[in-house]
Amino acid sequence: MWPTLPFKRLCAVPADLSSITDRADEVPPRDVDLAEGACERVWKSVERVYRTGLYPAVQLCVFYRGAIVLDRALGFAAGAAPEDPPDAPKLPVTTETPFCIYSASKAVTAMLIHKLDDRGALHIDDRVCDYLPEFAHGGKDQITIGHVLCHRAGIPNIPRGALDLDLLERPGEIIRLLAEMPLVARPGRRLAYHAVTGGFVLGEVVRRATGEDIRTVLTKEIREPLGLRWLSYGAAPEDAGRIAQDALTGVPPLPPFAQLFERALGAPASRVIEIARDPRFLAAILPAANVITTARELAIFYECLRNRGGFGAARVFEPRTVRRATAEQSYWELDLTLGMPLRYGLGFMLGGRLWSLFGPDTPHAFGHLGFTNVLGWADPERELAAAFLTSGKPFLNLEAVRLYQLLMAIDREFPKA
Repeated sequence: MWPTLPFKRLCAVPADLSSITDRADEVPPRDVDLAEGACERVWKSVERVYRTGLYPAVQLCVFYRGAIVLDRALGFAAGAAPEDPPDAPKLPVTTETPFCIYSASKAVTAMLIHKLDDRGALHIDDRVCDYLPEFAHGGKDQITIGHVLCHRAGIPNIPRGALDLDLLERPGEIIRLLAEMPLVARPGRRLAYHAVTGGFVLGEVVRRATGEDIRTVLTKEIREPLGLRWLSYGAAPEDAGRIAQDALTGVPPLPPFAQLFERALGAPASRVIEIARDPRFLAAILPAANVITTARELAIFYECLRNRGGFGAARVFEPRTVRRATAEQSYWELDLTLGMPLRYGLGFMLGGRLWSLFGPDTPHAFGHLGFTNVLGWADPERELAAAFLTSGKPFLNLEAVRLYQLLMAIDREFPKA
């Protein structure tokens, strides 16, 4: 048993998990030469993650050798958060329930930028101020689109007031606030994760380069070619009630992590959850933070990238585009925002041989983490693409071991080719 502190937020966990498990169509493991019981062993690891009480709802979808071998959901989309009363109506989660993937949105936005580069609508080496003249202020005239994609633009912290929900409808005003903000470092020099700021910049660059908002461009260039229902910035008002409700769980963020988090996101963790539940957040476009999708759809996105830009009959990206997006830009350099060394590409977090966000022995994996335990990734060596979505938002907890054990189980049960 994990130690339970009096101020620890935990969800109630039923003894019988089969009654709150939903399963979609899955290819039999033998059809893709998987070991007997491999998928069930991975799912048992998911159940151990769920039993920590940190996650009201989880989804996992795994492609292996081009086929979906796991597509399941567990828990409740609403009514089971620690702050919900015991008699609150509970809505079971299904494999069709959409989640907000927060920072995992960055990978989707990055590939949209790479797609527009291929089309000649913009170029990654262009300066941001070539599209946003007002951005050429205080040394920002040297920031390129590429600097924003790999977190080297020097504007990692969002200015106070920029996450005002009423301001989200006026992206030009947010760009003005970012333009007036002083640089933290010379563009290109230091690695510092841009949690929200880079998304606002890229979204406005797309709007001015194409004449259309980035949500419309995403729909035309990625969502519709892949045949997806969701995978968009925010959701329509009539769909708001279908989205899994997030909850702050576990031990609350403590100093200095609480201050680092607030500086990067412009609000405390509890306020971020409140913002994400607000209809104005769902109506807005936050290219770094509010893509709504399911685990299956996010896994399809990564399967397309693993397959060098193709999925089924659709050719969404050129192979060279995927190579450019996932090419290493930072090699285990200390990220001054996250306080840990990471590898980055032009829009993706990259794996590692000994350790990475995608488990051990994943040197060619690429993907992205979302607040706080949302993960989408592809591992070409394993012929694997996967997405793990959660509605629980814990921070530093001993139970994080369970999540890493899940990643280890996936790496172990889905061997390299």
